Amino acid sequence: MATRQIGTVTHYFGKLGVGIVALTGRVAIGDRLHFLGHGADFQQKIKSMQVDHAAVDTASSRTEVGIRLRKRVREGTKVYKVSGASEGWFAKLKGIFTG
Repeated sequence: MATRQIGTVTHYFGKLGVGIVALTGRVAIGDRLHFLGHGADFQQKIKSMQVDHAAVDTASSRTEVGIRLRKRVREGTKVYKVSGASEGWFAKLKGIFTG
């Protein structure tokens, strides 16, 4: 599974379940991200994200976005974009059921 780093978590709001990610690459709704480091190791599709409290469909590098997360992350957690082309059939099937 090919991945490349597209950002780093700069803050996490526990009550809201939202992580702030400083981007170094482009992301869009539906992209699968892998959060790795500081106790986190999970993948999740982007279902919603905001820039300056406004919902957006895509975000480019040098932008900070808020992404709703299903698990807790810490500052400094690395964020990777997972390439769907190299994802195996089992990972795709698992992604359908786990979101």
